[in-house]
Amino acid sequence: MAVKWTGGHSSPILCLDANKEGLVASGAEGGDLIMWSQEGISLGQIQFKGTDDVTCVRFSPTCPNKLYASHGEVISILDIRSFKGSIDSFHVNEEEINCLSLNETENFLASADDSGTIKILELENKRVSRSLRKHSNICSSVAFRPQRPQSLLSCGLDMQVMLWNLQKARPLWMVNLQEDETEEMGEQASGQLFNPALVHSLSVASCGNVFSCGAEDGKVRIFRVLGVKCEQELALKGHTLGVSQVHFLPDSYWLLTGGNDGKVMLWDVSSKVRKKQKSPIKFIHKKKIKTSVYPKQKRNDDVLGIDETSTELLPKLTVEHGEKVNWLSYTKIKGSGQILVADQSSCISVYPLNDF
Repeated sequence: MAVKWTGGHSSPILCLDANKEGLVASGAEGGDLIMWSQEGISLGQIQFKGTDDVTCVRFSPTCPNKLYASHGEVISILDIRSFKGSIDSFHVNEEEINCLSLNETENFLASADDSGTIKILELENKRVSRSLRKHSNICSSVAFRPQRPQSLLSCGLDMQVMLWNLQKARPLWMVNLQEDETEEMGEQASGQLFNPALVHSLSVASCGNVFSCGAEDGKVRIFRVLGVKCEQELALKGHTLGVSQVHFLPDSYWLLTGGNDGKVMLWDVSSKVRKKQKSPIKFIHKKKIKTSVYPKQKRNDDVLGIDETSTELLPKLTVEHGEKVNWLSYTKIKGSGQILVADQSSCISVYPLNDF
């Protein structure tokens, strides 16, 4: 079973992130932000003024001691070595921020909010360089593409997925997942209106050309970027309710997904995308996951499901977490991979994974 990190938050945890050293930050309802050690011990706590939720936390890609956190309409920058308050803050969004993303060189920060607007902040000059306004509803997630510092992706509750270049104010490419599904399925797609493809989360693989989206219709879609447009490669059907979180593991085509059905799944999409990848990831994990995910314990088949025989693309690992997933993250603690799960409770669940 999962290891529980407790004794920190008193309200549901909404977001997680881990730095390269294995330290974990978590944000919760009511403005609560906590820093955790690799052993799950609280190292410090900040309570932002007001009652705004901490909706997203992101560690700097260039400085592991720097942390960005969104709470309400504000973005705060913190130094985790002196975890007492913000060292800087920005108020550039007009409505509550849902997601933050930093490009690899950390000169741009993107913040997506409830109005559907994405603000692009130049961190060196501390000014807004772009306001991207194309989503007609809440923009739920935004992510810069690795190796392409001026290219980013966004998705929202308008069922739209968009590809942007910071030099342009309009998207290079966009697709409505509901309309795309209807075109493919014809009249049979009318039933999908009861489960609209509101897009909750996206994640980009380390190669920068492959990304995934999790939607309310229970599907996880995998896309490939081809120049200034994108094409859908496949759709993963494992969750029975909306997919709230997707997360590519570093330097691989292994994908974590979490849903409102209380399940966490691990997928290997390398067989579907690697054969078309012109610039493959250098450090693809090639070993199979051992079926003994929990060392020195017998596997509980009610908790984990691993399929090794089916020719269909099924999850390599299924965790019956039991609670609606708010956020997923991944880190290595003492050399061992760990899945971090935030749900409607006030604790973090940690599931160990053997190395691939």
